[in-house]
Amino acid sequence: MVSAEEGPAAGPTVLRMLLGAQLRRLRESRGVTRESAGWEIRSSESKISRMELGRVGFKERDVADLLTLYGVTAEQERAALLKLARDANNPGWWHRYGDVLPSWFQSYLGLEAAAVLIRSYEVQFVPGLLQTREYARAVVLLGHGQADFDEIERRVDLRMRRQELLRRPRPPRLWAVVDEAALRRPIGGPAVMRGQLQALLEATRTPNVRLQVIPFAAGGHAAAGGAFTILRFGDQDLPDIVYIEQLTSALYLDKREDLDFYAVAMERLCVEAEPPERTPEILKRMIAEFDAA
Repeated sequence: MVSAEEGPAAGPTVLRMLLGAQLRRLRESRGVTRESAGWEIRSSESKISRMELGRVGFKERDVADLLTLYGVTAEQERAALLKLARDANNPGWWHRYGDVLPSWFQSYLGLEAAAVLIRSYEVQFVPGLLQTREYARAVVLLGHGQADFDEIERRVDLRMRRQELLRRPRPPRLWAVVDEAALRRPIGGPAVMRGQLQALLEATRTPNVRLQVIPFAAGGHAAAGGAFTILRFGDQDLPDIVYIEQLTSALYLDKREDLDFYAVAMERLCVEAEPPERTPEILKRMIAEFDAA
């Protein structure tokens, strides 16, 4: 479990989820309804629901009042939960990029930073966590071609900063399944794409990265609907989350039936894709084709 002392490293999004889960357990153990809890903090049942899901910030006074209502009197336990509430309100590292970062993506960055396993399927682009700077710039230009140089570079810097989580002392495992089309589409031109393929080849040698390719020969497959990511966390109180990015928003799915559907789709993708040990061979062949062109 993420403790209060580990808070800032875990990121505010997950800390809110953890604190919310603990408050829900305490409330249910005392037989207190959400309506009664909302009344205690001069708010509503829906506010308690949002707090327990970690979807809003926490006022320390509200948390203290709820702890009293739930019978939490031990000073050490109260202090730990109140510190968790304070840490959950601290801005994440991405806060400084707020001018180029849509609000719906900020939640994802917090979840990504705290995940222990990131499983993704990509059909159009190389996964963001594995993009080279040149490739990332070309992708950013596709959606923000009218932006000035400084804005483009800040967007690229944000993507490069995200990738630091794969190099930290205890990195998450990244298991990416990529459609062959994404690897053959020359985003940024042949030179940029060749450099990107070379970077992917190097990534396959990284212990915490597993990369699979779905070849054209596979035909239709389980995730024909589009790209998605499944995030798994180290704390048993946090469910897996499916993230689906759209042009101007994103979906975050955590219902059991949704999770099961996407988990099955991901498993089928992994079976239909070439095995991970074949990925270096596939990438080398593609690089050779770029060299010969």
